[in-house]
Amino acid sequence: MDYLKIANDIIADYGPKVIGAILTLIIGFWVIGRIVNMVEKLMDKRDVEASLKPFFKSLLSIALKVMLLLSVAGMFGIQTTSFIAIFSAMAFAIGMALQGNLGHFASGVMLLLFKPFKVGDLVDVQGNVGVVEAITLFNTTLLTPENKKIFLPNGFITGGPVTNISGQGEISVFLTFGIGYDDDIDKARAIIQQVVSHCPHVLSEKETGIFVSELADSSVNFAVRPWCKSEHYWDVYFCMHEQIKKEFDKAGIGIPYPQMDVHLSK
Repeated sequence: MDYLKIANDIIADYGPKVIGAILTLIIGFWVIGRIVNMVEKLMDKRDVEASLKPFFKSLLSIALKVMLLLSVAGMFGIQTTSFIAIFSAMAFAIGMALQGNLGHFASGVMLLLFKPFKVGDLVDVQGNVGVVEAITLFNTTLLTPENKKIFLPNGFITGGPVTNISGQGEISVFLTFGIGYDDDIDKARAIIQQVVSHCPHVLSEKETGIFVSELADSSVNFAVRPWCKSEHYWDVYFCMHEQIKKEFDKAGIGIPYPQMDVHLSK
């Protein structure tokens, strides 16, 4: 057997393909690197969330490299359709197994891209009120006024209404105070205005709305709307409630509460 002739035939048949494949890989990896760098610069210009950048770069790099390797395999006459079918089946199986997690992941990407809120914002997510402590690809962490941590799946957040209380920088605190029907409305309004003027975090340059909002069953209700910086929302909320109670007590103004009168007859 003429081994030299066989070797020459193999080199003649596969040599150009091997050289072409190596050159394709070298040039392909160089081009992929340039594309990934361009995308990274574009994300920097668009101010994409920092936690998303490595994910998008990795996803793009892997997808382009898989396409490059499949192209190189095709240069040797290897049928790539079977590989594509296998990859598709694996992706489908993984997607079905991680269906819930993938939904939270997709929601996390949406939150980081569209930014309905950011870390440090005070938000109300379907009744869960707290300061956003962290936003990850799968869940968001809220810190409540009681210093409790709430871990919310991102799919839960995007599936309902979200109120960004801190969104505008300044916010009006919605408060309601009730007085008895026998109490003086003007006197109560003057006391509320006095408390507002002494509350340290209320913005004095913005007018505080003080209105009679309702003639309820057992009380005359005032709607009070002081303004403050978003980060001082709870400070104003607690300050107003405490000081209003103290000043109403000093002035002899009662705050009605539910009572039951029992009449006994002989």
